[in-house]
Amino acid sequence: MSSSQKVVVTCRVNGEDHTVLADPRDTLLELLRDRLEMTGTKEGCGNGNCGSCTVLADGVAVCACLVLAGETDGLEITTVEGLTANGTRHPVQQALIEHGGTQCGFCTPGIIMSAVALLNEKSKPTDAEIRHAIAGNICRCTGYEKIVRAISSAAETSATARAEV
Repeated sequence: MSSSQKVVVTCRVNGEDHTVLADPRDTLLELLRDRLEMTGTKEGCGNGNCGSCTVLADGVAVCACLVLAGETDGLEITTVEGLTANGTRHPVQQALIEHGGTQCGFCTPGIIMSAVALLNEKSKPTDAEIRHAIAGNICRCTGYEKIVRAISSAAETSATARAEV
């Protein structure tokens, strides 16, 4: 296949179906930011080391810079933009604000998505499990303590909300 040939990619992003033409070399990050204009997902290193571009692909945290757009055909992709429902922030987003777990904010979307993936799998993670889940997300500003506290608080909030239902 020559580089001028495009691939058709159909995926569901934040609950909406999208069909786009992509270069076979395009990444999911490029699809999200350049084609779908969802700029919440950040490009940091471009090689999967910083975690700034973390999104969920069928519920699994992945670095969007490492996934080819063509590999997302048929997948459900969730970005940080897809977490807010009816104007209400996701508990992880709210907890990061309340606990001062953000500073410059560049790494925040990736950390949020890694934390959401963890809480979707484990409702009451330990601090060690939280640290392990966000180990692929580099933050140069916060020192991680407030981030870990925020994710732990979000887990408690989510568990309480589930118990009240």
